[in-house]
Amino acid sequence: MNYRECRKYLEDMQRLGRVLGLDGMRELMRRLGNPQDDLCFVHAAGTNGKGSVLAYVTCALLEAGYRVGRYTSPAIFEYREIIEADGVIITEEEFAQVFTLAAEAADAMEQDGLFHPTPFEMETAAAFLFFQKKGCQIVALETGMGGDTDATNLVVNTKAAVLTSISMDHMDVLGSSLEEIARCKAGIIKPGCRVITTVQEPEAARVIEEVCARQGVSCTTADYRQAQRVHQDLYGQKFSYEGWEYVTRLSGRCQVENAVTAVKVLEVLAEEGYDISREHIQRGLEKTTWPGRFTLIGENPAVILDGAHNPKAARQLADSIRSCLLGKRLIYVMGMFQDKEYEEVISLTAPLAEEILTVETPGNPRALPAEKLAEAAGRIHPRVRAVSSLKEAAELSLEKAGTEGAVVVFGSLSFLGEISGYYLRNTRR
Repeated sequence: MNYRECRKYLEDMQRLGRVLGLDGMRELMRRLGNPQDDLCFVHAAGTNGKGSVLAYVTCALLEAGYRVGRYTSPAIFEYREIIEADGVIITEEEFAQVFTLAAEAADAMEQDGLFHPTPFEMETAAAFLFFQKKGCQIVALETGMGGDTDATNLVVNTKAAVLTSISMDHMDVLGSSLEEIARCKAGIIKPGCRVITTVQEPEAARVIEEVCARQGVSCTTADYRQAQRVHQDLYGQKFSYEGWEYVTRLSGRCQVENAVTAVKVLEVLAEEGYDISREHIQRGLEKTTWPGRFTLIGENPAVILDGAHNPKAARQLADSIRSCLLGKRLIYVMGMFQDKEYEEVISLTAPLAEEILTVETPGNPRALPAEKLAEAAGRIHPRVRAVSSLKEAAELSLEKAGTEGAVVVFGSLSFLGEISGYYLRNTRR
């Protein structure tokens, strides 16, 4: 298959939905020669912050001279962003090569009377094949949703298992309590690995401690509360932690927590024999970019993209707005999924806005209709309008914000890439 045919194949396979358990993934990888067994991993699970932490870790490892693979989701601007090696996303030709192998093995499984692997399982298999082919010395690996039954969790050579902030999300799949969700996420912890966790809610912390004890591994807590923020604006921030100063281009309030977690991951890897210096960590953090996380993409007016789609992320977004946009005329553009706690996201963020425009994420069956989102927002805010297209939302928001205001586009990550193009063509950056 060529790249276009691979994408069409993936679209056709979306009908498969989710399949819990690793039996199908193990069989798929067995038929492909288990390339993941030739690789070492920094494996991250959590509700918020996984991508940012792995972005920091990846950049610092590249600074240290390692060949690094990274597998994350979802993509923002270009589908192939989910797989990269040495800081470069996989090409269309490379993707077609490895994905065709995964698809052939998946089809053969179905012909043998087994369940056909899901799109995520095939993407994950393709990523492992690609990282093996590229000779990656370490891979930054993000779980898709949970942990214990996630397709990524068949890896065995986990050097560091990372637990980012855990909160209530995906309750229909992961569990109805924080303890249940934490237990699912902690499923990435394996004997022989090192565990690094951010500061968690007590219920989640107890579960992580229990799993670490059962697996006989040590756990390091990255306590971001000990960090001191020196400066913050729309272009990034500076903070000090344990006697060292760090700079990051990521300006969201949550990024100090994510950066501190990454620092601890890198320190643990250094303890395990990786040649990583303090300068590698500092340069890596400063060079890290990660779109869609309180990202400034335009000026006059300021345009911010943020993937706040659950209550904890919404609180962090509100904190970032208060820190960096206080006093500006704020226009929101919101798009959410139906299975998210959108009413609570609205309640946490709406009071700061001058006006709210709602959109429907195009081409996604989980998308909440703009009118329904507007109805929910209208119960809290007096100026809400449902908009029929992303283009109209971008044009209206720029007009309403004026040159001195700010537009905050947030909610589902899946529409941020498409809508950003309208802003990039009509603002200065």
